[in-house]
Amino acid sequence: MQVTEILTKEEIKALMQRSDWRGAYEVALNWLWIIATFVLVAYYPNVLTIIIALFIIGARQLGCSVIMHDTGHHSLFKNKKANRIIGNWFGAYPILHNVEQYGRYHIRHHRSNGTEDDPDLRLALLYPTNLKSLIRKIRRDLTGVTGFKGVLGVFMMHFGRIEYNLAGTANKIDVSEIDNRVLLQKGWKNIRGPIAANLILFGILWAFGQPLLYLLWVGAFFTTHNLCIRIRAIAEHSMSPDLSDPVKNVRTTYANFFERIFIAPLHVNYHVEHHLLMGAPSYNYPKMHQILLERGYYEEGLLEKNYWQILKMAANSKK
Repeated sequence: MQVTEILTKEEIKALMQRSDWRGAYEVALNWLWIIATFVLVAYYPNVLTIIIALFIIGARQLGCSVIMHDTGHHSLFKNKKANRIIGNWFGAYPILHNVEQYGRYHIRHHRSNGTEDDPDLRLALLYPTNLKSLIRKIRRDLTGVTGFKGVLGVFMMHFGRIEYNLAGTANKIDVSEIDNRVLLQKGWKNIRGPIAANLILFGILWAFGQPLLYLLWVGAFFTTHNLCIRIRAIAEHSMSPDLSDPVKNVRTTYANFFERIFIAPLHVNYHVEHHLLMGAPSYNYPKMHQILLERGYYEEGLLEKNYWQILKMAANSKK
């Protein structure tokens, strides 16, 4: 189904409108949550606040991914340069990526969604699984096993050793005929931004007399961040009744207040809307969702009432 079969040209034009102040608000909101969480632990350092902080920061690191994603589509701000610069420094760099690499990779997902050429197809095929398997995956996320493998993979991608892929597939690249200096130059070009962004974050915390708070950022990145990514990935394309049908291979999930804090920041839950109109800014998705509801799109389209339901569906296999 084409988006023009559901929305008028005027509605599409309105939904595609970018707002610099709304884009700035989205970025500021994500980082204000991070700042507030650091302040919470700085003033009330105890086990409970540290655990809460790890989960909030993990979700806000997913928020950084959302900023990277939206700016990779040039949809957060009006100006492409602003999307690239802000997307890198406030989205991609702090989580060890960059907008340019991600944008080239991600567009392939949209062009080939649900087909064998979809680079994210593996994520859709992992579920449903059984409860024991899902618990094992979550345990690996929260103990840092997933995070360690992920960071190692990111550095190997940056240095041209494996193909850039965020679905957990490690396709090696034959570098036997490539000069090591070329690989090092490529790697440095890819990691200098992430290194700088993390040094700046550490430097700010150090300047406020709280350098140890940076451990919350690192700890969340290796643990809770990966759990947020897993839940988001399950919700978006897994358990599809028909991967070949673009109406039935993507899902929107409602997120309540707590889910928006701990799992689904910055409208990331409106995934159907994104696939129908990928160039639209995410802050317009709630409005678009209401139009789709009123016009009966979700009589066939996938819509779930919360993320708890998603996890129950993901653990529903008898195998």
